Amino acid sequence: MRSHLVTATFLAVVLCAALAASPRAAEVTFQSLVREMTDLDALASFPDPAFDCAQFSSYDRRSTDPAVLTDENWFANGDRGQHIRKETRNGADEWVMLDAEGPGAIVRIWSANATDAGIVRVYLDNAPDPVIELPLQDMLDGEHAPFLAPLSGVRSRGWNTHLPIPYASHCKITASQPDFYYQINYRTYEKGTEVESFRPEMAQAAQDLLEQTRQILANPDTLPQTGPRATTHYRETIAPGASIEMRLEGEGAIQNITCRADAQDLERALRQCVVSMVFDDQKTPSVEAPLGDFFGTAPGINPYKSLPCGVRDDGAMYSQWVMPYRKSATLRIANHGTAPVTVDGAVVSGPRPWTPRSLYFHAKWRAQFDIPTHPRQDWTYVAVDGKGRFVGDMLHVTNPVKDWWGEGDEKIYVDGEAFPSHFGTGTEDYYGYAWCNNEPFVHAYHNQPRCDGPGNYGHTCVSRFHILDNIPFTKDFKFDMEVWHWADVKVNMAATSYWYARPGAEDAFKAINPADLRIVTPPPLPEPKRVEGALEGEKLEVLSVTGGNATTQQSATWPWSGEQQLWWMDGAPGNVLTLAFEAPENRRYEVRAVFTKAIDYGIMQLAVNGVNTGEPMDFFNNGVIVTEEISLGVFSLKQGQNTLTVEITGANEKSNPKRYMFGLDYLLISPVNATN
Repeated sequence: MRSHLVTATFLAVVLCAALAASPRAAEVTFQSLVREMTDLDALASFPDPAFDCAQFSSYDRRSTDPAVLTDENWFANGDRGQHIRKETRNGADEWVMLDAEGPGAIVRIWSANATDAGIVRVYLDNAPDPVIELPLQDMLDGEHAPFLAPLSGVRSRGWNTHLPIPYASHCKITASQPDFYYQINYRTYEKGTEVESFRPEMAQAAQDLLEQTRQILANPDTLPQTGPRATTHYRETIAPGASIEMRLEGEGAIQNITCRADAQDLERALRQCVVSMVFDDQKTPSVEAPLGDFFGTAPGINPYKSLPCGVRDDGAMYSQWVMPYRKSATLRIANHGTAPVTVDGAVVSGPRPWTPRSLYFHAKWRAQFDIPTHPRQDWTYVAVDGKGRFVGDMLHVTNPVKDWWGEGDEKIYVDGEAFPSHFGTGTEDYYGYAWCNNEPFVHAYHNQPRCDGPGNYGHTCVSRFHILDNIPFTKDFKFDMEVWHWADVKVNMAATSYWYARPGAEDAFKAINPADLRIVTPPPLPEPKRVEGALEGEKLEVLSVTGGNATTQQSATWPWSGEQQLWWMDGAPGNVLTLAFEAPENRRYEVRAVFTKAIDYGIMQLAVNGVNTGEPMDFFNNGVIVTEEISLGVFSLKQGQNTLTVEITGANEKSNPKRYMFGLDYLLISPVNATN
């Protein structure tokens, strides 16, 4: 079996490799990259050796021209099953996901449906055989060494790994099945950089380092501190219109900031108090953001623990970003609200030499209200002119409806690119989750600590911190996110972006307008309409499912009873879903149903209590529709539990992609007289 990287077949190789000496020490190794996974200080200098960071993904290849702002071009949304090409090896097809010249390193892989990808193979340095060969789900689920949690794992249905895979000259990654979503982030080092290509025994040799890294990522708010430190404590009540200020003198760096806030309306206070920082008496602040947003929480206190910043369970906010300065650092908190706010915390600093590669830390916020979701548009998080590296962002969305707001793809342009070197597959995919899932999650690198619901209604807070996958730039940087909503509404968005830059860099942010420091309460949701007597599909008991995932899909876009349906995804021909429904007495009933049809829905054989309802039903349609009530026939039902089985038999030849999905809005059973 070849499902795991390290097997008994090459234990002898491990021992030999441990004894072998490299004739020349590489600048970049597997172990050096693993160390970077928790090295926040390294982000505060321009990388040496220098590298670019880019992305391969399954984005819709119809997106070719940013001047053609249509769903058929720049905002095309068919982001599944797209690859570079198909190859044949040993008589079997492989779909190429990434093909990159080195020296370089893979620094992140994500998928929404890793179980559909089959076997992933990683070929390094043009070797004919893969150095890694295993099911993609085993690479990403966090349960198979060396891809163990929290280096890898499934969070809110998004499959992730951040374990690095370095290569000296070339990398190609393939999958044995084509129909899945993916993103692969990778570095390309400057020519001449010595990179030691990954071998499975490297993970074995680095067991202690990997375990140490796993422990840090599992407890990221306690990042070890070394060297001398000076702590400046503060506790002040800031009156409306007033501010407090702290100044640090001499060459050094801020290493840690903690803050607790207390106010009558804390959620409002965290938005209306603004933190700003000026390094070396710059004319404009390098940091300017609402207090809560700066620490990655909005609106209000949303506990989460990430490596660079977070909120502990007791409400204490913390920042572990390293912030160098040559002569001084000035921190200011201003209260733009109408009520006093008490802040209590500490600023920890320490010596750090300023060098020609040193970078200033930046964090800035922008908000826009009543953004129309139609026509589609790209919304800019941050635009910078200069030299530096992008390291993360937090997004706060206020959504007035339950429908999904985040179909939009990230588009990241580096150093004057006409076409983005990062072109994503969905907003939640960028943040490391999937399928518009509203389940909160926290991780050292990415988070969804708040999603109010029901569905995706209300306030959502998501963040992603680019540590190993940080994006250096030498001339300019721009980050756009598509505003791509299922519904035609208006949303509010506020983004905090984090980056480092050399002195003289300029950004497009305007000074914060106090009028924008507000939190909008979304309008109350109307009571969803329900069909009288309906047996709602999403409420039926799932007795069994032999493949795929049966869940609830919620949306007011389509006329589902109760605005929900039972949604069966990721099945395959031959898989069977068995549902239970109740009848009040033993007798014959006509069974009617309402279904969903769409381009990626399959052909199904339905049966009631084991009796087929007729010929297989084709649920394909070029566009999403909800059917009228369809009679499935007359059946003898028993009092209590009865069954509806759904078997996937295939897909329409026009279906693209072939995903075999099934959607049941509701069943309706009507008694039939014996004479009928």
